[in-house]
Amino acid sequence: MEKSGLRKVIQYVVMLALAALLLYYSFKGVEWRSFVESLQKCRWGWIALSMLVGILGFLFRALRWRLIMLPFNKDISVRESYDGVTIAYATNFVFPRAGEVARCGVLAKGGKISFESALGTVVLERVWDMISLLFFIVLVVLLRLDEFGGFLSKHILSPLVERFSGPSILYLLLPILALVLLSILLWRVFGARILRSKLGTRVAKVAKGLWQGMLSAFRMKRKWLFFAYTLGLWFSYWLTSYVTILAFPSVGELTAVDALFLMIVGGLGWVVPVQGGLGAYHFIVSLALYAVYAIPQSEGVVFATISHEAQAVIMILCGLISLVSINISGKRRKSLKE
Repeated sequence: MEKSGLRKVIQYVVMLALAALLLYYSFKGVEWRSFVESLQKCRWGWIALSMLVGILGFLFRALRWRLIMLPFNKDISVRESYDGVTIAYATNFVFPRAGEVARCGVLAKGGKISFESALGTVVLERVWDMISLLFFIVLVVLLRLDEFGGFLSKHILSPLVERFSGPSILYLLLPILALVLLSILLWRVFGARILRSKLGTRVAKVAKGLWQGMLSAFRMKRKWLFFAYTLGLWFSYWLTSYVTILAFPSVGELTAVDALFLMIVGGLGWVVPVQGGLGAYHFIVSLALYAVYAIPQSEGVVFATISHEAQAVIMILCGLISLVSINISGKRRKSLKE
């Protein structure tokens, strides 16, 4: 096995182990009788509706991504963008963070945009996602400073500050600083030779494509539509959270603002680089329900499990449907050419 392949296998196993560890801590101490009773009380009609709303979120993301890519090629269709998005979601359940590469590959395979430019648009999109997430974090903290602010400070910000303070931050920064200095030195000595090499040409092409993709935002003709799609995307996330609340009598008293808080907490769980947020989502959502609302762990884990698995099912299912659709379309185009 090549070193790159071995490295990917090790990375996959490590992320899977982390997901398993988080799942263990999420379910540790759960009273299984209460767990089963909570499952039986679930209103599955609301869960089905949350899954449909989740698909709406896929569509908003596809529409927004297509809008960013239109300056490169006006012939990129909503269906192509949608297939790329859903395949990306499904891929993340196998290889964490590989989904973004997969969806760029889907579009590049169609020949309507280069892989590098598509990747640049994805980077731009993710930057806006982070800006939006930070906005909603500030919003929920302002709405209920004592409850939400206290939870985010105690369970998320404080551990990060402790983890990267004192000597720990030096251990992180010194290798980065050394790498930067080494890169500068190598560039000054071998820069011209590197640019003329095949590797240098490839790196320059990738860098140019990424830069052009990120600059595509300035070439959009309907920038207001980008923000409209972004609002629609986050509205679908909030609505999914609120509809899921309605499915469980144990959390039925929670409000629309609480749904916004759980959306943010769940979003942080999805960000953790494990397979499809597995374990991380369960851990942080059940912790939030217990710490903020005093909801027993068994009921909180049921809520987190059903909420996560409902979205996981549609992500994987829609991704597989898109993959089959692309393969059928590709074979059809091939037969027509012949």
